Amino acid sequence: MASSGFLLICMLHSMVALTCGGMMVFYTNEVFVFGHGSEIASKLVGSTPHDQLLIRTSDSFSGLLLFAIGFLLFMVAFVNDKEFQNFFAKGCVLLHVAMAIWRVFFERKLEELGHDWLRQVVGDFVLGLSWVFFLVYSWREKYD
Repeated sequence: MASSGFLLICMLHSMVALTCGGMMVFYTNEVFVFGHGSEIASKLVGSTPHDQLLIRTSDSFSGLLLFAIGFLLFMVAFVNDKEFQNFFAKGCVLLHVAMAIWRVFFERKLEELGHDWLRQVVGDFVLGLSWVFFLVYSWREKYD
């Protein structure tokens, strides 16, 4: 039987990834304005038509990748193997920590995105913390 906590966390993360991925593909400019403000959003779309095409293509592929990750999370949510669930949760924790490290060491140095890095690092840690709570809960179940 699949752990209800694992199913819940996977479905939550899946919905977030599917929503964000779809928004990145179809509403890139609106996402930029919502996340960074209109002044920075206008700088992030590029200054020449060639740059704008490259940036839109890159953002669409990033959104498509995020959508695929959301779909993968949806499929993984129904895996019944406890060992796999623990392994997957540990990998997700490492992934969120790696993203936070990336933001601290590289993204904060970007002139246009430098003011958002702290908020995004907190978000990465909160998402990683949900997997840590699952690991602690499954560890408690295992040894009680």
